[in-house]
Amino acid sequence: MNPLLDRLQPYPFERLRRLFDGVVPNPDFTPISLGIGEPKHPTPPFIKQALSQALERPGTDLAAYPPTIGTPALREAFTNWLHRRYALKLDPATQVLPVNGSREALFAFAQTVVDPGAGAIVVCPNPFYQIYEGAAVLAGAEPYYAPSDPARNFAIDWDSVPESVWERTRLVYVCSPGNPTGAVMPLDEWRKLFALSDRHGFVIASDECYSEIYFRDEPPLGGLEAAAMLGRDAFPRLVAFTSLSKRSNVPGIRSGFVAGDAQLLKAFALYRTYHGSAMAPPVQAASIAAWGDEEHVVANRAQYRRKFADVTPVLSQVLDVRLPDAGFYLWAGVPGGDDQAFARGLLAQYNVTVLPGSFLARESAGRNPGAGRVRMALVAETAECLEAARRIVRYVQDPSTSRLS
Repeated sequence: MNPLLDRLQPYPFERLRRLFDGVVPNPDFTPISLGIGEPKHPTPPFIKQALSQALERPGTDLAAYPPTIGTPALREAFTNWLHRRYALKLDPATQVLPVNGSREALFAFAQTVVDPGAGAIVVCPNPFYQIYEGAAVLAGAEPYYAPSDPARNFAIDWDSVPESVWERTRLVYVCSPGNPTGAVMPLDEWRKLFALSDRHGFVIASDECYSEIYFRDEPPLGGLEAAAMLGRDAFPRLVAFTSLSKRSNVPGIRSGFVAGDAQLLKAFALYRTYHGSAMAPPVQAASIAAWGDEEHVVANRAQYRRKFADVTPVLSQVLDVRLPDAGFYLWAGVPGGDDQAFARGLLAQYNVTVLPGSFLARESAGRNPGAGRVRMALVAETAECLEAARRIVRYVQDPSTSRLS
């Protein structure tokens, strides 16, 4: 067996299952889960139709192996969307590549770009999406956790990373908009990170799967967009990752793409050829339809905006929480500071599931930056999320409970 597997940490939802062992939820309340970031809004019918129609169309049946790099039409759908969204002009032949959802690609990318020799380091935000850590470990590298700063809207404190760490860094994972914090990296932070990349030669993987769910008039700045604004039009050592899962409510079709540095994508395409990760033709057809339409994205975003506008003020009565920049999570501080006890008590008394923030972070410099917070995924319909929020208020205000002291 690969000995590196022993270094993998339990996934947050496995830890949650263990945390809830022995907890009997109050049967007087129907269960509501805010724990998993799985979109619950309906999949647009036209995407389903494109998927099913592709099975009947010559050239998109299941009787042939699809190319790893996808069809020209698919790659053009990617570059057309990047042009509309970010005013970028990328070469569909060399600067984009289809992937089976951003999670699969974020993991596989580390296997491509990390040379495990000489004590390689992969820098991750903290708190973070655990795929980054697992990808680093199984690539033979050591994860380093760069903390977020609550005083700066959970911006990553790149200045806190020692020079000795940067010298060994091979890959940096960026998540903007952030999971779980919802923070978006501004241009000045990108400028700083690009300068560090130029000095030390590390690659930047920019996870942008929440980019289309935002609450301000200005859409979130993307990594490629920031590079172009700073005159880095060839996107040196930079690859952006995005998917349809959150944007179009289709996590089940596992469809996304990567874009950026052509030399990195050439190497990644080689890896993926051996990895056997080509996208099925019907999924390609559905993806082309989805990337080509913005009307459903605007409607989806409006639904999240209404939901967060309704739910956030209710929760802010009792929790340290505010509207994020983007994404569909609330990152809330809990009274008493014990996020695990809070989650157990809430499930037991009101049958609402939230994810302890300490499960999404690692101890660094003597502290776990997720401790004392919970992540709430507002993915269900508004009425259900509002009901959960009201139960949380009752839970915190209930004088008969002592778990918050």
